[in-house]
Amino acid sequence: MAQNIYDDETFFKGYSALPRSERGLDGAPEWPSLKAMLPALGHKNVTDLGCGFGWFAAHAAASGAASVIAYDISENMLARAREINANPAITYAQADLDQLTLAAGSADLVYSSLAFHYLSDLKRLFAEISKALVAGGNLVFSVEHPMFTSPVTQGWVKDVHGERSWPINNYLNEGARSSDWLAQGVVKQHRTFATYLNLLTANNVRLTHAEEWGPTGAELAANSALADERQRPTFLLISARKNP
Repeated sequence: MAQNIYDDETFFKGYSALPRSERGLDGAPEWPSLKAMLPALGHKNVTDLGCGFGWFAAHAAASGAASVIAYDISENMLARAREINANPAITYAQADLDQLTLAAGSADLVYSSLAFHYLSDLKRLFAEISKALVAGGNLVFSVEHPMFTSPVTQGWVKDVHGERSWPINNYLNEGARSSDWLAQGVVKQHRTFATYLNLLTANNVRLTHAEEWGPTGAELAANSALADERQRPTFLLISARKNP
């Protein structure tokens, strides 16, 4: 079962004050890159996994999607989504993505923004996604970059020649990581880049584009607060297509 940190009062208050919460997709700096990965949404059946405040679901509906079913584990998130992003084309539903079952052939597009790194059983969910996608259907998702989810710990390790020292970051040790982000004890699941790619291959879905997102020069010029995000990629963005 995934951790439902978004129904923690302290966390939800902090999350609600973030630019991506207050301004929607325009407040998410990686959105232009994700948007470029999307197929045309007109007349498509869309599944949104970890929909949050419903900003993408609303975008899909406004772009002509035939239907959008948007899942989230958090009652707080769904209540806000229904309040600010209601649309007859959108169905909001509460679900733990670690246990979600999707109907076969039900989606032309499965989309997820910054949700998969909270899940402990992503292998099972990717099988469900593959089952749900029609042949040629698209999967587009973002996660915190694996370099970001493998935090540096105290200590140093020598390279294989014993010539240089590197900070320990536990990159190849996958599993739960606990941090104090907006609230204490926020649990995220660290996976390597290769693991994400191999999950696609194992489920009959082929990679079409990958981006290790960081701000461009133009984005830095427009928002100097993003300067720290050039030190390491913040997000991993993936688009893929279900094989025929």
